[in-house]
Amino acid sequence: MQSPLIESTIRFVKERLSGAESGHDYFHVERVYKTAMLLCEGMEVDTKVVALGALLHDIADPKFHGGDENLALSVSRDFLLSQNVDEATIEEVLFIIKHVSFKNREQAPKELPLELMVVQDADRLDALGAIGIARTFNFGGYKGSPMHDPKLAPRLSMSKEEYKKSEGTTLNHFHEKLFLLKDMLHLERSKSMAAGRHAFMEEFVQRFLSEWEQKDVESQVKD
Repeated sequence: MQSPLIESTIRFVKERLSGAESGHDYFHVERVYKTAMLLCEGMEVDTKVVALGALLHDIADPKFHGGDENLALSVSRDFLLSQNVDEATIEEVLFIIKHVSFKNREQAPKELPLELMVVQDADRLDALGAIGIARTFNFGGYKGSPMHDPKLAPRLSMSKEEYKKSEGTTLNHFHEKLFLLKDMLHLERSKSMAAGRHAFMEEFVQRFLSEWEQKDVESQVKD
């Protein structure tokens, strides 16, 4: 049974993300929240901090708010204060929101709290597998990015600013981010969950390129 605080947070996030791009909407948040709660099972971790961090981690994603990385922190702080959450808990939740993103990985402290590890793993797991593929192409369409351009090679070592400004193809995003995620997970149980999803994405990209280059058509014609 959820606490009144978590129930209030869910209502707040649903309202705030109403109409959001479907790869970063409430359903994404809900999946991350549920996965984070599963990852917590049997671990000595502050589940309240994990739950709040998971629910609020995309409350104001900078890429939909002109690159403003402080908006999510201020929105979350104001909400948590309205719910009479203590300052120590607020700071832990804001720490998760600030450091959960892939693009901020170089700026995160070397010693991460377990609560951040859980939320980060849950968020990264939602970027893998069939859901990850769907979210990637949905966001590519939202941005107007080309699906693929054989002349554009993936950029494998971008800085944070280069990553934020990248205008690459949707397919290159698999090489620039998604295929890297399984080796960036913290928990053994997360890595186990990621293995099948990663393999599915690799198979998808191979199949995509085969169809793009019409190799499957050629093989059937020759047969």
